[in-house]
Amino acid sequence: MESFSTSMDLVQFIGKLGDLKDEHYHLLLVQSALIELMIDKGVFSRQELDRKMAELDRLMAGSPYPMA
Repeated sequence: MESFSTSMDLVQFIGKLGDLKDEHYHLLLVQSALIELMIDKGVFSRQELDRKMAELDRLMAGSPYPMA
């Protein structure tokens, strides 16, 4: 790990990575809870969510640069 000047830099980097992992888990948990609540309350159905996810996935699979 030549890019880290000291062992302490490496320890701090690993700590930050662990914090990001925890934050990512928490955000996904909140997102999942919100989606489930909206489905339970009839805001949208699971099928509508699946269709929208597929639509967005198709859009993201293309080039990130629009072709003129």
